[in-house]
Amino acid sequence: MLEFTLPWAFALLALPLLVRWLTPPHRESQDSLQVPYFQRLVLLSGETPRSGASVLRRRRIQGVISVVGWCLLVIAAARPEWVGEPISVEKSARDLMLALDLSGSMDARDFSDENGQQMNRLTAAKQVLQDFAAQRDGDRLGLIVFGNAAYLQAPFTDDIATWLTLLEESEVAMAGQSTALGDAIGLSISLFQASETKNRVLIVLTDGNDTGSRVPPIDAASIAAANEVTIYTVAVGDPSTIGEEALDLETLDAIAASTNGASFKALDKNALQEAYAEINRLEPAQYDSLSYRPRSSLFHVPLGIFAALYLIALPLFALLGWRRLKSVHV
Repeated sequence: MLEFTLPWAFALLALPLLVRWLTPPHRESQDSLQVPYFQRLVLLSGETPRSGASVLRRRRIQGVISVVGWCLLVIAAARPEWVGEPISVEKSARDLMLALDLSGSMDARDFSDENGQQMNRLTAAKQVLQDFAAQRDGDRLGLIVFGNAAYLQAPFTDDIATWLTLLEESEVAMAGQSTALGDAIGLSISLFQASETKNRVLIVLTDGNDTGSRVPPIDAASIAAANEVTIYTVAVGDPSTIGEEALDLETLDAIAASTNGASFKALDKNALQEAYAEINRLEPAQYDSLSYRPRSSLFHVPLGIFAALYLIALPLFALLGWRRLKSVHV
């Protein structure tokens, strides 16, 4: 389908007619021979002396080419475009941030793989998160790691392969030995605020209680709720531990409840997989459908025809003029 970006340019088609009607014809003075008996000739002829003009007569083909050339220039000025059929594109409708605890207690080897081999909590979490990320094709994923403080490991992206690489590079204690859970929630809020997506989900995986955040986790969760962020908490490890490594299940439950999320306890790898499977069920992939029509500019086509027309016409007219002069002299 052909469209013109600047259709008002077609008003220029009338410009040559306006110039012809509103401007006087070109006049110029020329020297002439004086005839001594001019007045006698006037009396004998009965004509009245008046100004004369020499009008050059154009060939019809010259007029046709001039009109066609002007029309081609006006069409190019109107910016013709070819508009294709509508194309629909599905775009992620959710930003999903995962906050991963990297405190020293995540090195505890109380998880087992399919072969019964012992592994630490972080390795088990990575394996489960890899499967989880593979099922989030419709989401933009981000990754926050936290210990003594919270750090952005991966900004929101739909490049799952890169996200998984950054997840794999996360190591125990790389962010410190403590558990700054409240700071991790606060950092995620600031990242969500910079995002245009309104469907915002934060998943927090931790094996200890908050030990030094600048913002208490409950207060951070209240701010998250005000920013329409849903938080799912996943507690891993042994709930019977004490001290800094103790699981504060009450706080984790309160964080999830205040944001209309859910809280999960994962004492082994199977339970961890079940927790993320349930999150998948609660937060199915969502897409925004965007439609657009591809546009291709065509202004170069009339310009090219105009150039070709005049490249042919100019030598042709020059040849015709030369032949005309030659015939006159002969």
